[in-house]
Amino acid sequence: MAQSIPPGDIITQPNAKVVFNAPYDDKHTYHIKVINAGGRRIGWAFKTTNMKRLGVDPPCGVLDPKEGVLVAVSCDAFAFGQEETNNDRITIEWTNTPDGAAKQFRREWFQGDGMVRRKNLPIEYNP
Repeated sequence: MAQSIPPGDIITQPNAKVVFNAPYDDKHTYHIKVINAGGRRIGWAFKTTNMKRLGVDPPCGVLDPKEGVLVAVSCDAFAFGQEETNNDRITIEWTNTPDGAAKQFRREWFQGDGMVRRKNLPIEYNP
């Protein structure tokens, strides 16, 4: 039943983008708060366009209604100005968990017929 109802909204703080500031000769970490604003339990997972530069910890999880989690987005050292950064972003995907499912993340929730929602957060690098 849960699979036929679209997942509710999530709130991310920050809402629109993640900003890293120079210098880029060391690892940076930025924290994002993810809140399940809907009325059902959701499974969520982050993806990134640049696996070698960007990391997310924890990369996935489960949130009850109104529950939040703090996620660390890290940017490894890189040669600013010498590497392409225009397309860097992280994407959070979320979907309703099946009725009665344990509060433990399962990748297959995203592979069935249920609706998966996405939110893109572009990465901005300040020189």
